[in-house]
Amino acid sequence: MEPGRTPDIDPGRTRHIDPGRTRHIDPGRTRHMEPGRTPDIDPGRTRHMEPGRTRDTEPLTPGGQAEATWLKHTFTFISEHLRPVLPGPAPPADDILTGESANQLPELCGVISQLTRCVSGDQLSVCVVRRIQELLCVSHTLPVSYRFVSVSELLTRQHLSCASNLSWSTNQQRTWAREAELCLPGHRALPRVSLLLIGCLTEGRGGEWRLVDASGSVRCEVLSPSPDWLNCPVFLPHWNYIPHNAQGQAQNQDEGYVELIGSPALLCPSTEQGLAAGPGGAGLSRVVGVREAAGLLDSRPRGQRPSVCGQVGVVCPLLVVGGAAFFFFSLTGDRVVLPVLVKDSSRLWWSQCVCVGQSVCVTALRVCVLRGWRGNNVLCVTDQSEIHTTDTHTQEHTQEHTQGHTHTQEHRHTQEHTHTQEHRHTQEHTHTQEHTQGHTDLQADMPPPLMTSHGDERDVVQSAVRMKQSTVISYQGTVTEVVSEGAGLYVIDRKVGLCLAYQPSLRRKLRVGDTVQLHHVHFLYRPCPDFPPSMLCTCLRSSLRVAAFSRVGGRSPDLTCPSDGALPRLLLEKNMGVSEYLWTCHLSSQLTHSLVPSVLRQQCVCVLAWKLMECVWRRGRRGGRRDIYSEMLDEPHTCPLTQYRVDPGVHQYLSVSELTQSLQSESWSLVPLSSLLPPGGSSLTRSQINTAVSWSCRTLTSDPRNSPQSGDSLRQRPLLLVGVLELPSQTSEQTLQLRDGTGAVACVSTETSEEEEGGQRAAFNSAWIGCLVCVHQFTMVMERFIQSEFPSYEHLDQEKYITHKDHRIYLQFSLDHLHILSPSVAMVTHVRQREEESGDVTGRSKTVEEESEGGQPAGRKRRRREEEDETGSSPSVTVATGPVDGASRPCVSMVIRVQQKEGVAWRNSEAGAGLTLSSSVRVAVIGPVVSWRADPKNRPMTERETEKDREDKVILVLSGVSTRWFPLLQPGCFYRLIAANTQDPSVLIGSGVSGCSRLELHSDSTLQVRSDWRFHTLTRPLLLHTYRQALPPPVLTVSGVLDSRSELVYFQALVSDRISLNDRTSDSGGTHTGVRLTVCDQTGRSLQVYLDLSHTPYPPGLLPSNTLLLSGFQRRVSRTGSVYCSSLPVSSVTVVAVGDSSSARPPPAPMMHLGVWAESREQRCIVGQVKGHVVCFLFLQLEWSCCQCGSRFTQSCSSPQCRSTSSVFQSKAKLVIDDGTGEAHIWFSGVLVRPLLGLADSQWEGLQRALRVRGHIRVYPRGRSLVSDSADPLLHFLLCVCSSDAVCRQLCLTCRRDVRWRSAEMKRFSRGDRDFMTRMTPPLQLTCLHVSTD
Repeated sequence: MEPGRTPDIDPGRTRHIDPGRTRHIDPGRTRHMEPGRTPDIDPGRTRHMEPGRTRDTEPLTPGGQAEATWLKHTFTFISEHLRPVLPGPAPPADDILTGESANQLPELCGVISQLTRCVSGDQLSVCVVRRIQELLCVSHTLPVSYRFVSVSELLTRQHLSCASNLSWSTNQQRTWAREAELCLPGHRALPRVSLLLIGCLTEGRGGEWRLVDASGSVRCEVLSPSPDWLNCPVFLPHWNYIPHNAQGQAQNQDEGYVELIGSPALLCPSTEQGLAAGPGGAGLSRVVGVREAAGLLDSRPRGQRPSVCGQVGVVCPLLVVGGAAFFFFSLTGDRVVLPVLVKDSSRLWWSQCVCVGQSVCVTALRVCVLRGWRGNNVLCVTDQSEIHTTDTHTQEHTQEHTQGHTHTQEHRHTQEHTHTQEHRHTQEHTHTQEHTQGHTDLQADMPPPLMTSHGDERDVVQSAVRMKQSTVISYQGTVTEVVSEGAGLYVIDRKVGLCLAYQPSLRRKLRVGDTVQLHHVHFLYRPCPDFPPSMLCTCLRSSLRVAAFSRVGGRSPDLTCPSDGALPRLLLEKNMGVSEYLWTCHLSSQLTHSLVPSVLRQQCVCVLAWKLMECVWRRGRRGGRRDIYSEMLDEPHTCPLTQYRVDPGVHQYLSVSELTQSLQSESWSLVPLSSLLPPGGSSLTRSQINTAVSWSCRTLTSDPRNSPQSGDSLRQRPLLLVGVLELPSQTSEQTLQLRDGTGAVACVSTETSEEEEGGQRAAFNSAWIGCLVCVHQFTMVMERFIQSEFPSYEHLDQEKYITHKDHRIYLQFSLDHLHILSPSVAMVTHVRQREEESGDVTGRSKTVEEESEGGQPAGRKRRRREEEDETGSSPSVTVATGPVDGASRPCVSMVIRVQQKEGVAWRNSEAGAGLTLSSSVRVAVIGPVVSWRADPKNRPMTERETEKDREDKVILVLSGVSTRWFPLLQPGCFYRLIAANTQDPSVLIGSGVSGCSRLELHSDSTLQVRSDWRFHTLTRPLLLHTYRQALPPPVLTVSGVLDSRSELVYFQALVSDRISLNDRTSDSGGTHTGVRLTVCDQTGRSLQVYLDLSHTPYPPGLLPSNTLLLSGFQRRVSRTGSVYCSSLPVSSVTVVAVGDSSSARPPPAPMMHLGVWAESREQRCIVGQVKGHVVCFLFLQLEWSCCQCGSRFTQSCSSPQCRSTSSVFQSKAKLVIDDGTGEAHIWFSGVLVRPLLGLADSQWEGLQRALRVRGHIRVYPRGRSLVSDSADPLLHFLLCVCSSDAVCRQLCLTCRRDVRWRSAEMKRFSRGDRDFMTRMTPPLQLTCLHVSTD
């Protein structure tokens, strides 16, 4: 090799390096060396040194022009950026290296010699170059691809996270990056840059370390700093830089920071601190142990400044209270714990030097009394105190970095960590239990193995809420996920959660890949179902130390919830439990994705989540005051984390889209079609099967504890929904809807009726529109519609016979069960009116407005409300956005009272555009049209809005978009109709109907409601007595309808059964053209109602157990004499009360006496209960029939046109029953025949097999004389069964009466030689619906 040539870099290929530009060369051209290792200098390769000359004074010999240029720039940089921050003058570098000499290679050695002689006073620049050479693979070469960068340039020009490793080769860098990315999939290793950092390590504000040069300073994070490094010029060979906008950096910080990996290279080592004397004059004349120093706390000798040596047991975090910063650490020795207070601002940097388990010696301590901690004494650091530490941690970390974090070393570390952690946990857990034996009612948790997963979460869902005791352990692991940086939530080792919220916020946020050591951390098991089962939580006694910085760059910061830092502040203010806090943090992240930005502002998410926590956990009161000194110093240790609440049944939040998608997938997958058939479904014919599966409904309550069902993945915990109540977005809907940022779902809502105490009525208050609400008590409804052609029961599992299927999902709840999170302007007015009337502020009336004004004086609140009343508008009180649209626009209004409304139907539009949804509402106009400067909304009525002697009738026509108001317009309620953007009163005056001359028309005027008009409910209007007496049409019950003679009826009834009716001749596709409802009242009397849905939207809520208000239905009598009702184009259906279909049952039918029932010609009761004794059998028929055509079936269908091979078993029976007042003939069919005959299941199946060949059998027992001449054994068996005592027994039956009336008949009877003629009333004909043997 030529003299003066570097071994790895070709001088001919080296170009001039621009000092202002970072040039990256391939590190592969350097020799392989383990990362971070300081090479041993080969004596054979070291140049001969003259006597009296050290290596730092040896002349620098550049290997080429590139090295000479690099040396010139290096010396210039050190002179400009490092020397000014050190004491003493610095020689100008321009006088040492000239550009002309640097460009001439033969004269380089003379120039360097001159340079060396000029700086021989401090030798700083030469020392820097020598330190760099020692770190390189070859000592006589220079890193010309690297350049020095100033602190200011690093902060202003470096916007990406990066890493600088001077001594690494390309292979080492690639191996390091590959291992980092394998350990943390989805993350990229920090990119390498060719930059060199040099400066002076100094103390910053709040105990931070800073790297300073002449251009500025940057925060420096050090793993295990040594006090010897402070105020020394250093060179950083290995470091990372994290800019302020990278992950792991707080959003409010305006600069990045440097992570120092390993130990820096000291350029001017400070005087060694020994035990004889320390810098600053604080000597160690007398060093005492911890036990001896503990005796000084009691005696408190004056003038003594003892020096204490011991092992660090606890390191508390740095606190700032009242502007004063301080921290505690404890020294242990001989089983004695000695607390030390560090309050001096010039000693706060000790917080990074002391580590748990480290041996230290602290000088010049004094005894002081700590107020607020039971008057106990502590040792306090003075301005002369110094700390002397061992180099254990620094050496361990330097060695770890030298090894390059190889996979073998990591595996060894994992094994050692497991053993150490288990040993520490066993000791500390024993220690904790010794001090908590008094808490016998609490359950202590042992930490499970780290392989614990979420798989067994369902096993403890139904367990009771209980308080548990945490366990104090030590732990080391790697951060694998940043859950919420602002909230202090992380995941370690992919299995263990970490919560730092009970400590002050970290100056350096943890990044993914950081290795952390936790001491005195609380272990909690399942504190919150939304987090990993194993949780670690730090308190004010816990210490967190970063043992190794992350090797990967974080993803772009999650800015979806920038205000999550408010949660720890709320926690500090409210002092809530850890379970509540974790649940709130998880809810905050979910609300961010479901409500921001369409519903809620980002800044309000945390406050909203906290309000929800107080609502759900029922803990609106604040917790006890937190005693920070007792938490840090007391033995035994107590803190808010010592006890925690375990509630596996806490509410689970779901967005609207998640709810609807889950219900949609489960509506078809979890319910087999065979379960939709009634009992004995296998004996149904084809038409009966297809009718039975055409409609089905599945209801689930939000709380699984009320009605647990198997196979329900949604309801392992009570559900919670948050959204805005709105009018239906689609005109085809007839209900309100709940909307969030992910979607909307229809809602059948009711509210408490003021007229009937405890009763319910349909929702009518428009103030709910626009309210952000929390729904935690509701019922999920999934209606399924199927059009099918199943040939038989055996084919129900084959989907090819399904021609069309559809579903409908909606919610049912009462508005009284909602919690208002952010009221609308109208709701604020409504609540205020209720407060003024009652004179009391209830818990529910405390709105977000009042809480947001908590810091304002009462006078200012009053003035604000008076201003709002004067202007007729209110500023936004919602946590969402600004003022309500249209609140300040001029408008006209009139007050109306709804008298009657017609149903919504598809009708021809006036413009000839085809069919349009429309409805009409008959209202009474209370007063004149009034002009407003702004929308008055639902303010109380004024005197000018009423007229005592006038009440006009107007028909409001709702069509198109305006039909969305139909669900809120209820008969008997008062509304203010607003026409916006106009001051013309004529727009609210209806038009009359023109007629012929001399013909007086008595029709009401009509008024077309426009799409931008609004209705506001007036719950407290100024009413006159005449208005109170005007009531809507009377509402009947089912009994009233049965007894009524009116043709048009209005009645309220409970739905007991529902059947879908399809018109198979129409081309409606999946549309169900009709519904038959069986309704009843409290007396048990029932009535059938037929709804024609061919020209109306499908109304939700037609479910069993719901109470309906049916308006404008036609009462009709069938040809058989039964009463039923059918819908008309003007009919409407309103849900006035929701019930639980899974548990609620309709009232039982009334008990009837056969004699009275037979003589009654009026159809007062169609269904009734009968209790009597079986007299005899009149008829029994058993047969196999074809599923397709119903013909008799033996080996095949008897009909020549039918090719079906499927058959069903059918049975019929007729008997006589007597209850003492009369007799009745009762028909039985299907599954009711087997219990009537008293046969077991096996006997019934054997009877079916016996009839397979012959197909059918009919038995006529001939009344009371059972005589048969046939030799058929099966016939004799059935005759014996019909006459047995097991059949002729007492029965309780629910029957339907055959209402066909038959007059009395003349019959002839012969007795001897005489004939008798008498008129006999035909027996009562009943059809059995249910058999009860009780």
